Amino acid sequence: MIAVAVVLFFLFSGLYTDWLWYEQLGFESVLTTQWLARSVMFAIGFVAMAVPVWASIEIAFRKRPVYAKLNAQLDRYQQVVEPLRRLATFGIPIAFGFFAGIASASRWEVALMWLNRTPSGEVDPQFGLDISFYLFELPFYQGVVTFASAVVIISALAALATSYLYGAIRVSGREVRISKTARIQLAVMAAIYLLLQAVAFWLDQYATLSESSSGLITGASYTDVNAVIPGKAIIAGVAAFVAVLFLITAFIGRWRLPIVGTALLIVSAILIGSVYPWIIQRFQVEPSARSLESTYIERNIEATRTAYGVEDVVETPYSATSTAEPGQLRDDAQTTASIRILDPALVSDSFRQLEQIKQYYSFAEHLDVDRYVVDGETQDTVIAVREVNAANTGGTNSKYNQTFVYTHGYGVVAAAGNQRTADGMPEFTESGIPSTGILGEYEPRIYFGESSPEYSIVGAPEGAPKIELDYPSGGEESNQNATTTYQGDGGPKLDNFFKQLIFAIKFQSEQIVLSDAVNSDSQILYDRDPRQRVQKVAPYLTLDSDAYPAVVDEKVVWVVDGYTTSAQYPYSHVEALSTSIVDTYTDEPLVPLDQINYIRNSVKATVDAYSGEVTLYAWDDEDPILETWQKIYPSTIKPASEMSEQLLDHVRYPADLFKVQRAILGTYHVTDSNSFYSGDDAWATPVDPTAPAATAKAQPPYYLSMQLPGMEAPAFSLYSTYIPKSAGESRNVLTGYLAVNSDPGEDYGKFTLLTLPKQDTVPGPGQVQNNFNADPTVSRELNILNQGATTVKKGNLLTLPVGGGLLYVQPVYVQSTGETSYPVLQKVLVNFGDKIAFEDSLDAALDAIFGGDSGAAAGDQGVPGATPGTPTTPTTPDTDGDADGATGGDAGTEFEQALADAQSALKEREAAYAANDLVAAAQADQKLQDALERLFTASN
Repeated sequence: MIAVAVVLFFLFSGLYTDWLWYEQLGFESVLTTQWLARSVMFAIGFVAMAVPVWASIEIAFRKRPVYAKLNAQLDRYQQVVEPLRRLATFGIPIAFGFFAGIASASRWEVALMWLNRTPSGEVDPQFGLDISFYLFELPFYQGVVTFASAVVIISALAALATSYLYGAIRVSGREVRISKTARIQLAVMAAIYLLLQAVAFWLDQYATLSESSSGLITGASYTDVNAVIPGKAIIAGVAAFVAVLFLITAFIGRWRLPIVGTALLIVSAILIGSVYPWIIQRFQVEPSARSLESTYIERNIEATRTAYGVEDVVETPYSATSTAEPGQLRDDAQTTASIRILDPALVSDSFRQLEQIKQYYSFAEHLDVDRYVVDGETQDTVIAVREVNAANTGGTNSKYNQTFVYTHGYGVVAAAGNQRTADGMPEFTESGIPSTGILGEYEPRIYFGESSPEYSIVGAPEGAPKIELDYPSGGEESNQNATTTYQGDGGPKLDNFFKQLIFAIKFQSEQIVLSDAVNSDSQILYDRDPRQRVQKVAPYLTLDSDAYPAVVDEKVVWVVDGYTTSAQYPYSHVEALSTSIVDTYTDEPLVPLDQINYIRNSVKATVDAYSGEVTLYAWDDEDPILETWQKIYPSTIKPASEMSEQLLDHVRYPADLFKVQRAILGTYHVTDSNSFYSGDDAWATPVDPTAPAATAKAQPPYYLSMQLPGMEAPAFSLYSTYIPKSAGESRNVLTGYLAVNSDPGEDYGKFTLLTLPKQDTVPGPGQVQNNFNADPTVSRELNILNQGATTVKKGNLLTLPVGGGLLYVQPVYVQSTGETSYPVLQKVLVNFGDKIAFEDSLDAALDAIFGGDSGAAAGDQGVPGATPGTPTTPTTPDTDGDADGATGGDAGTEFEQALADAQSALKEREAAYAANDLVAAAQADQKLQDALERLFTASN
């Protein structure tokens, strides 16, 4: 009894801590709805299984032949079973009922969605039923039929075993004798089972619309419509007819009719369900598949594009020019001025070294890209929050410090995406502790983040000593750091011993009970990851893999995109969500996501980084799945109209949704059934050309403010590119360019799909990267930069449709091999058509390609001694044969002097990087470049 009481107390403590968490957050209705739904479904499943099984056993026992003559073996079985009969009569149904209840409880979402289903207003092209039938009703009906079939089978087996044990069924040689009661009972059960199978076959007709039988498309094909679907209806009728024969047998006692009927059902299922469809497919469809399947391919194309929200995407031909002329970028000046030269995946180390301040702070591995208004102009910004890393506190890494002292991070760090300092470091627009910059006043403390401790205990009475580290002191000689006490309402209160005890059990920490830092005003903060908090209050959502921070209304909030999904949309292609989102920045989830064929970005959620408050906004209020969940969880979702203006300014199109739509449009940009069937224009996402070939994944999409062809002004957009899809090695030539508007407003979510002429060969990202690597000048300079104590890191390769062609831009970083080193942006690679430039600044690279008159100001800063916007000295050696007028003897002297200067500059550069003196390194780089230019000139 003591052990049972302990187990029950542990179970209760788990449930109670969950209740306290949801109650504090204001979403207790979510938890109670789940508890109630699971309990009701468990009870229904338990009763629906246990009662029929008990009744079946009880009827078989009560109606047993009283004077049946049993053989010796059965008589011994009875003697063994009889003492346990009453226990078995109730124990067996209870055991089966318990497992059935658990199975039913796991289907609570399906049941609630059926009860609260919302019509979509759209119908399928085959049966003319509302799409909601397939989303909400069909899964529920199929689940009910499957469960009922299991109940009947188990009940029949229980009745059969009881009847045999007590002599109602006797086997003598080849003769089987069944008592009247057993005959009626078993025949009725067989009839019920066959009626259930008839219903199952009938429902299977509708299930064909979300299945892939032909392998070409999802949904009913020609064979399905003309053979499989009618065949299932016929088999359902045969099953119902055989069920009637079993009912007749129950009364007349003749088993020949149902036996013959069962044989007829089996033969019908084989001939009508398998053989006939095979004949139709093999001899009618395959010889003329292109014409016969065209109607169903069109259904698949239309449904897929609708289900994935890309039905309005229209291809726009884009004849990319490859000739660069002066002034060609003048019409795209705003786009080129906004080109992001900071790679958010590489500058994390720079943020960490320059803005980490103390070892107990950290930044995300991949930073986020947003936009902020600077001097009246919207500017792409690389942004991150400075989170606490309580595990990295040096020699003071105690449990007390992790729980009570290092409770929160501090501040936001932001840098202009299109700028750098003179020595190649990020141009910070928000930095320092306390934070200063363009973001104004806001609450800087980060109690809820992606890397927050598992739990922290915060809060104290007024006047009590402050023990939470707020931020380190500014003076080097002062050891007195700023401290604070949490004033928010972010977690359950530990205001009595019982709460302290149950949370001590939850986190297996006696300090929660014993520490004098815990008081009546203490709160415990846990489940602090923004995505985790949103997932718990909205369990029906599939969340985007990236939560990003934004400074909104004088506070830091995390923005999380939530999706409603389904795999039941008729005729829509099924996509593996887990694999669709994988790229260089996103790994495949540890817990696989569902196979889907419908997705909507239905919810935008925010999590306050200070208070942990979660707010859900209905972003797509026309989504029937979201409307259904709003009925299940009323008052938990706010309308999008309640989003503040500042919050709307930082809403962006979610990357995971874009990646899924990108995968779909790779095939379904084709709307002609004949071309779709031939597969002659299928596209794929190129692999990331900057990643090692052995581990390369899909190139991630990039956020960038740009003005696409046909647009009147630049917009914050998310884009990606396409190359031809091939079963073998893909040709890395560009076939398409996909972008979506991410600025809230009328054009939010509007796609632009540029298609390149098939007769032209426009290089794709992989080919451009190869051209960069193979260029003699670029290769030579990269090899020099890669020598000694430094390595070269190539940033993200951006593709922009500007100047009537395609401009490729790639930042090049140099990093020393020291422990405290970080990447420094030193060069920019640019490609347009067949021209390549490798310069110290983007302005210089553009001017080098477009003849010194690009017509655009890129906005990045050059290296020391170079004027932004002014082209540097070309790196291409003079090839006129006269070495700029020098005589042969003079050339030899100049060559020796240049070589000596280059060697000297290289040594200075290595020494500067070894000392982590980036200014000296930049100056040495300039000397090295000047010497190399003289060296190349003298050698010719």
